[in-house]
Amino acid sequence: MLLTKTPSETEDYLSLQRERSRSVGLVPTMGALHKGHISLVKCAAGENDVTVVSVFVNPDQFNDPADLANYPRDLESDLRLLAGTGCDMVFAPDVEAVYPEPDTRVFDFGNLDRVMEGKYRPGHFTGVARVVSRLFGIIKPDRAYFGEKDIQQLAVIRKMTGLLSLPVEIRACPTLREEDGLAMSSRNRLLTREQRENAPLIWETLKAAARNREMDTGRLRQWVKETIDANPWLKVEYFEIVDSSNLQPVTDHRREGLRVTGCIAVRAGRVRLIDNIFFPNFDPL
Repeated sequence: MLLTKTPSETEDYLSLQRERSRSVGLVPTMGALHKGHISLVKCAAGENDVTVVSVFVNPDQFNDPADLANYPRDLESDLRLLAGTGCDMVFAPDVEAVYPEPDTRVFDFGNLDRVMEGKYRPGHFTGVARVVSRLFGIIKPDRAYFGEKDIQQLAVIRKMTGLLSLPVEIRACPTLREEDGLAMSSRNRLLTREQRENAPLIWETLKAAARNREMDTGRLRQWVKETIDANPWLKVEYFEIVDSSNLQPVTDHRREGLRVTGCIAVRAGRVRLIDNIFFPNFDPL
């Protein structure tokens, strides 16, 4: 497994692979890897000749300096975890390598970046689009792999790829969960013991909401918030029931033919956890 830290050595290696007509899959990460990341790597390795994992904590997508400072970093541990997964190259650049000049690009995502994460983290998705497009430019993957836990990020990246006419297939992979249901996340390691013990309530509540046939959309949103906020270790930042096709809020999640997703962000102290669930199709009322 090759470790590179500069765009030039990365491009040199991958140019040689492309000369041999070998396909390239990319798994962009911010490190602090876990089994969820590894599932993306294995998916990429199964569909491509060469699999690249990028490890880069992108300062451009953090609107909270404390969140950036506290984000876990452990490249040596990441490299050990990647060994034997099918990863061929790890690209672990510093900030200057990714942004040799300030990136001031802005993107028109329509309403995608104005709700949920975009509302509570202004500028976040601009930073995501900048770094992912920069990685695409360096690595030039045929396919790139993202987890469905970050469903809004996934939609934004698909939009960005279309806006820039980038020849990259965006592949979505299912959310992996701990045995108690908590969505796997690098931020989980920042939870205290008490926070970690109570965090599975998020998934339990989402599952109950997705099965609920009696409450209207407004009441169901309120019920989810009240249920989780009743736990002293957790505080809902938002819970939205959205159209799965465009992530815009819906007024009636039980409408025939509508596919909806419940999306949530919860604070456990200073740690911010996100998750989502696809609602089953309901029969007409």
